Amino acid sequence: MTKVLVTGASGQLGLAVVAELLAQGKIPTSDIVAASRNVDKLADLAAKGVETRRADFNDIASLDEAFKGINRLLIISSDELAQPGKRLEQHKAAVAAAQKAGVKHVVYTSMPNPDKSVISFAPDHLGTEEAIKASGLRYTILRNSWYIENYLMNLPQNLAVGTWYTSQAGGKVPNISRADCAAAAAAALATPSEASVIFTLTGPECVTAEDVAKIVSDLTGKPLNVVQINDEQLAEGARSAGLPEFVVQLIVTADANIRAGNFDLLTDDFERLTGRKAQTVADFFQQNKAALG
Repeated sequence: MTKVLVTGASGQLGLAVVAELLAQGKIPTSDIVAASRNVDKLADLAAKGVETRRADFNDIASLDEAFKGINRLLIISSDELAQPGKRLEQHKAAVAAAQKAGVKHVVYTSMPNPDKSVISFAPDHLGTEEAIKASGLRYTILRNSWYIENYLMNLPQNLAVGTWYTSQAGGKVPNISRADCAAAAAAALATPSEASVIFTLTGPECVTAEDVAKIVSDLTGKPLNVVQINDEQLAEGARSAGLPEFVVQLIVTADANIRAGNFDLLTDDFERLTGRKAQTVADFFQQNKAALG
């Protein structure tokens, strides 16, 4: 019997991973454990026969209890970004609890080039990777590229006014969908490598902001002009929109990271894990046209 546990299973990625595990059928439903700090949010999964457990990254005792009897563990990076260092502290607690519980294999969702990245949350990923390596646990680290879904946070508003302000300066990103990352994580859980490995998950192409703008403009029939500005102007615009400072810094440093070329790489790791090709940006927006407004 191989019991697998997915943390953050009530979140978008975690829920998608559990759905993939159920769809793939390589692991019996009775051996799939969905964990969240709020178990009530897992009621739909429980109704499908999935075991649910409480796992709160801020409550070490809950992690110790949740990880008992687990062979393979997916640690999905938490959403704690407002307090610097807090997310890394949470992740280290999860790694320590996995080690204590005798987990055999840990899968972790990281990001490309965490050692070079200038994104505000990159140190959390780098520190977690280092903690996993130091733990002695066998691991699969999934360095997920920038989600295509992230564009939906600003594209509807940009299309409404016809302008997209960015400081990416032509930098390229091999965007991948969250759904594809979930499929890769499920595959890593179902058939983990016998050795510790790192995969960088990318889409099939690298695109610029201008490429994305043309795709959505052609699709919607709405003009979208990309205007390149500097980091200070981008930060001021985000602050004037009322965004909290940690979000302002995330936006600015994400564009700076793209501009620096730290996302500009393509791999076949997704296809190696799943046996299929990742969705293109154009196909994603065609499928999700309604979300563009």
